[in-house]
Amino acid sequence: MAKEYDLVILGGGPAGYVAAIRASQLKLKVAIVEQAKLGGTCLHKGCIPTKALLKSAEKYNALTSIEDFGITFENVEFDYKKAHTRKNDVVEQLHSGIQSLMKKGKIDVFTGTGRILGPSIFSPLPGTVSVDFGENQENEMLVPKNLLVCTGSKPRQIPSIEIDEQMILTSDGLVKMEELPKSIAIIGGGVIGVEWASIMQDLGVEVTIIEAGERILPTEEQDIVKELSKSFEAKNTKILVKQTVESCEIVGQKVHVKCTDQQLEVDKVVIAIGRQPNTNGIGLENTDAQLDGGFIKVNKNYQTKESHIYAAGDVIGGIQLAHVASKEAIHAVEHMAGLKPAINDTAIPSCIYSNPEIAHIGLTEKDAKEKHENIKVKKFPFTANAKALINGKHEGFIKMIVDADTDDLVGVHLIGDHVTELIAEMSLAFTLDASSWEVAHTIHPHPSVSEVMQEVALSITDGAIHF
Repeated sequence: MAKEYDLVILGGGPAGYVAAIRASQLKLKVAIVEQAKLGGTCLHKGCIPTKALLKSAEKYNALTSIEDFGITFENVEFDYKKAHTRKNDVVEQLHSGIQSLMKKGKIDVFTGTGRILGPSIFSPLPGTVSVDFGENQENEMLVPKNLLVCTGSKPRQIPSIEIDEQMILTSDGLVKMEELPKSIAIIGGGVIGVEWASIMQDLGVEVTIIEAGERILPTEEQDIVKELSKSFEAKNTKILVKQTVESCEIVGQKVHVKCTDQQLEVDKVVIAIGRQPNTNGIGLENTDAQLDGGFIKVNKNYQTKESHIYAAGDVIGGIQLAHVASKEAIHAVEHMAGLKPAINDTAIPSCIYSNPEIAHIGLTEKDAKEKHENIKVKKFPFTANAKALINGKHEGFIKMIVDADTDDLVGVHLIGDHVTELIAEMSLAFTLDASSWEVAHTIHPHPSVSEVMQEVALSITDGAIHF
């Protein structure tokens, strides 16, 4: 028997479940089809468990300088299994919260594998979703007026390297790992690789990052990457660039890694070379929706070539961040509901939760020079900030780029302690189309780390007070 809905959502990650909540608020009858657990990769295998472990590593790492604060103690130990349990508890609490939100919004949740059908007895249009619940259960047919595909992504693999998720792992296997290795090689110097390197190095693991490109974090500002590399190397993390991994061979309890001109022997290897969209096997071939490099092609309102079939999140490529996926999905839902939503692409913050943290919004200096005739660039170090010194966390800096002719903000880049929180002020500034003058003349509390925003903005007009 078929069930009819205003909206059926395929995938229950940050795009899917957020879209369902917004659709419910707009009085649409909505259903979600999720083959695993609501929350998707972000909640169960990515953002949240990784950040929970990063916090444990940060707490442990902070003890190395605790004597500077007048505190002395002995025999500090780290229990990775306990940190692992805490991580699971955080994930489960958030998962329970999402389930409660589904009940509150009267959203039907189908736990099974969804597949999109072409025109059939259920509907003259493609888009009916057949839900497979497994053996000995009859499929459910969901017939929507609109369909939103939010099937997300999975770790990209290297064809020549076999993954066992025990000794050669992806990030999926890492979040399940309950014991720390003594040494680890991370293939890929992107965001995922850098965050896991940060966790491991702060917990005393010998870390090597292997990057095929000229530097790690290729999309980040160059001087930010230089500062992070310096910090990592001070913690004995090795960064090998321009190195292609030719093979990984398990020999006994070790993995032998052969690169372009380097060879390593480590306890674990992590493949962290990016993510690929989950578009295979979901029935897109039964529609006129088009793919580009495996990603679903959409217009500015996230519609596919089938105007009633939308897509959002990692599955469409672009900026693959959870908060971007949620915003895209909300936009899609509001558009199908007849509203006129808009996303300011220049006001999207990006964060890396390493130690030290990295955050940016807007253009890099290189891109700014290409798009603006005249720019001004200023930096302010955390060593000149009172609160950073009080906190004992004063490495890093903020960099501000503005259009010299209009004083419009063009890009802001930070590296330092908890800058992933500070960037929110710049998100608001970009959303409101603020100038550096407006940021400079916003009164910031003293002492606070947020004063770096005011100081760097003041320096644009040569008015910096503390540097």
